[in-house]
Amino acid sequence: MPERRGGNFQKITTLQTPPQQGGELFDFEYKILYSYWMQGDTYVFFGMVGSGKGTQVKLLMDFLKVRDGKEIIYIYPGSEYRKLVDSGSYTGSLVKDSLARGELQPDFLTNSIFTNILINSLTNEEHLISDGYPRTISQSQTFESMVNFYKRGNVKMIYIEVSKEESMKRNMLRGRGDDTEKGLAKRFDEYINKVIPAMDYFKDKEGYELLSINGEQSVEDVHKDIIKALSF
Repeated sequence: MPERRGGNFQKITTLQTPPQQGGELFDFEYKILYSYWMQGDTYVFFGMVGSGKGTQVKLLMDFLKVRDGKEIIYIYPGSEYRKLVDSGSYTGSLVKDSLARGELQPDFLTNSIFTNILINSLTNEEHLISDGYPRTISQSQTFESMVNFYKRGNVKMIYIEVSKEESMKRNMLRGRGDDTEKGLAKRFDEYINKVIPAMDYFKDKEGYELLSINGEQSVEDVHKDIIKALSF
């Protein structure tokens, strides 16, 4: 088995059948050790549209697959919103209108998307990567409750920081249909006013670590900085 980050949990193949001596106490300690070793890590990516966080999420996923081979649960509410829009449903039409206005989606909708995926897919062993959630303080409180419920500690929150000017430039160049200058400006203001406070909610909280990464570098250098910040 690969070495657990930090060097405290190396190969435990010799513990797969715990010795009988020590009785129930040893067996209990063994189960705790094994459960901790098997538990996947939790990563949350923050970054304004155009920050390149989607690319960095993929690079981290590729890195983790090579490093330890664990399954990864990746949740990106943005793609679920687009599925709703494409569905032609009434809810989808409301989402489409709010996206065009550059607004964040309501908490109940985002929370339900995220929660349903956890309920249907998450076990203790996978890595969990959240891309673009939580995005309001209310969502942060819900996310914290989820983390507590699923007993997932040591959450790494990765903030890829770019300026408003750089974000606008990158998004206008890619020319996606909903990337109007007015819409982008509003999305940036929404990000500053709502998402940054949602991220700051976790500052100095036990079990959470906030890592700020300079996103105005090459893709390769941003990835290197993320790996370094994660102490891999």
